[in-house]
Amino acid sequence: MQRPTRSRSHTHVCPLLRQRGVALATALILLIIVTLIGLAAVRGTTVQQRMTANFYDRNLAFQAAEAALNAAVQSFVAGTQVIARNCGAGGTICRSNPFADPNLDNSRIQTVPTSVYDGIAAAGQPQYVIEFMGEFPNPELNTGFNQTANAAQYGAQGTNIMALYYRITARSADPATAGERAVVTLQTMYRQ
Repeated sequence: MQRPTRSRSHTHVCPLLRQRGVALATALILLIIVTLIGLAAVRGTTVQQRMTANFYDRNLAFQAAEAALNAAVQSFVAGTQVIARNCGAGGTICRSNPFADPNLDNSRIQTVPTSVYDGIAAAGQPQYVIEFMGEFPNPELNTGFNQTANAAQYGAQGTNIMALYYRITARSADPATAGERAVVTLQTMYRQ
């Protein structure tokens, strides 16, 4: 038996219908690109927020360390300063940062009272250490006449006024209790 034959007619496919798959792929690629750009923008904003928070925390720590320096100077005015050690004495080893010195007696580290500095947003109470550095000529009060090579030859009699020098090292908080917060260490020389 013979099957009936159908006539095959060519169907003409519209060019727009053939491009539907390409349009879908292009739209998906563009959507992925836009999503990646959006994620990069969100990440950039997050990093900027963290940087701003770190800058604010560092500023608070700097203010706390300055408060500790001021409290140390006020202890000299009141006559209540606690000298941690005599760095002017022979054989005494004084590091540039006394807080990092394992030989420093912890009772010599002075914590600023909350009545002087109440940094509610700070990482902790600021601290300071006072070290005696020695007795040196005071450059502001010395005339300098006796410091030239020919001064004795011509009978110049200049003054050589001595002053006591102290090194004050202050930090915004104890790093052991500050956690991930910023800790700032400041240092100054005090002449008495």
